[in-house]
Amino acid sequence: MSNIQAVKQRFGIIGNSPALNYALEVAIRVAPTNLSVLITGESGVGKEIFSQIIHQLSPRKHEGFIAVNCGAIPEGTIDSELFGHEKGSFTGANDQRKGYFETVNKGTIFLDEIGEMPIGTQARLLRVLEAGEFIKVGSSKTQKTDVRVLAATNVNLPKIIQQGKFREDLYYRLNTVPIYVPPLRERQEDIPVLFRKFCVDFAERYKTSSVKLTDDAMELLSRYTFPGNIRELKNIAEQVSVLSMDKIVERNDIVKFLPQNGLSMVPSVANKNEQEGFSDREILYKMLFDIKGDLNDLKRFVLNMASGGKYDMPEEIPFPTFKSDAYLPTGMDLPTKTYVKSNEQHELQAAPIIIDHPSQYAENPIDQNYSLAEMEKDLIVKALAKHHGKRRDAALDLGISERTLYRKIKEYDIDA
Repeated sequence: MSNIQAVKQRFGIIGNSPALNYALEVAIRVAPTNLSVLITGESGVGKEIFSQIIHQLSPRKHEGFIAVNCGAIPEGTIDSELFGHEKGSFTGANDQRKGYFETVNKGTIFLDEIGEMPIGTQARLLRVLEAGEFIKVGSSKTQKTDVRVLAATNVNLPKIIQQGKFREDLYYRLNTVPIYVPPLRERQEDIPVLFRKFCVDFAERYKTSSVKLTDDAMELLSRYTFPGNIRELKNIAEQVSVLSMDKIVERNDIVKFLPQNGLSMVPSVANKNEQEGFSDREILYKMLFDIKGDLNDLKRFVLNMASGGKYDMPEEIPFPTFKSDAYLPTGMDLPTKTYVKSNEQHELQAAPIIIDHPSQYAENPIDQNYSLAEMEKDLIVKALAKHHGKRRDAALDLGISERTLYRKIKEYDIDA
């Protein structure tokens, strides 16, 4: 723990959450080695600082270090940037150029947003990792390099591997040691400390006194999800420091600086259903099944009337007859009207209701309620038939992803 505290002080890292401390511990342990490291985490969590920690604590600390944003370099020039090119190798190549793998030889290269790297460049990078060699653009000469590669991404690499956008062999070469940097919402205990530090820094910059938050305001700030993570918290601290009229900021004041869609409110019924495994589509299916059951009851009622028989009404007939209001989406209210019979037994005579062909109800038995799985399978089969087996179009029609459709086809053993 003393090593972790020393690293925090050296690199200006604030926070003491267990997830953050574990990520730092892994970085400290892997730094003296030459292993490749894949740093994962959302945008704005500070992945680049971990690459600097690993480099500065490694035997390569006196050699070169360069950070490259793979998503910011055009696909047509990234090979030249990383591996260099020969004169005349392409239009505009007026001189020979050294790439980053040549200029930082013996040092460390940090490839940020590695998931945005083109497939062709990924093959070149894989050769560097496996054999320590590369070929410049427009050259046939192999060159050696001794560079430690650190990579970072905010996307799910296994997912884009399935989409054919990232090489699986490169993923396993980079992911020798994984480091996960937690988002700010997973380290809420660090938010008050970080906010106070940012406010003090901005007070010094703008030559003013630092703002302070009341307990209620700090509690609301800590509940915010911070999709932009550290960057967003720093921006909010700067806005509050500059725009707040009072130096004691209360709850009603801090809420003005927080986007409402990022506030963590009390879980709703819909959220509860999602936690229990119900999707919006499944909720809709359930409602349709319950309505279908009510229609079946209505058919029986009409048949009985057409035949001149008696029909004993139940004590109460709720409308509509949903089996459980737990399936209702948030904000949807049901009608409360209820039909109640009197104490006397009602005898429903054959009223002058005209039914063209009452026999059609007797000839066709009333359908039994489908299960959720059967209804879903039936919809998938119909969608595939409608689009002549084109799964992408069927998935769009069903409102699900193509990957989910593949899984459902396999799960229900649908011949498609």
